[in-house]
Amino acid sequence: MTIPAPKLQLNDDEWRKRLTPEEYHVLREAGTERPFTGEYTDTKTEGIYECRACGAELFRSTEKFESHCGWPSFYDPADSDAVILRPDHSHGMIRTEVICANCHSHLGHVFEGEGYPTPTDKRYCINSISLRLVPKG
Repeated sequence: MTIPAPKLQLNDDEWRKRLTPEEYHVLREAGTERPFTGEYTDTKTEGIYECRACGAELFRSTEKFESHCGWPSFYDPADSDAVILRPDHSHGMIRTEVICANCHSHLGHVFEGEGYPTPTDKRYCINSISLRLVPKG
């Protein structure tokens, strides 16, 4: 699987200037925020969720659902090309990582077949710190 180069390419120093240390850890080092601590876990505000690193549109509130897993969950990205899915074999697990197609920042992971009543049967489990909500209106 060949992943196209990111449209926005910055070096580590440039990313560190643009992001807080916590944002850098999750977005650029594939870290994970603690469950039930993110600002968007339970929000019901309507709007667009953008990549906190580059501002690309990733998800919409209309595809957000309550999964009770501790992180914001979506059943589909705003645009099928907005995110890239790639194999993740870290921590002794086999998962599918979700990254921003525009800047290749780590967003979270996608899981399927868990039985959620959504149109796709997928759960894009995304770190709040990877997102910025732009409210509708």
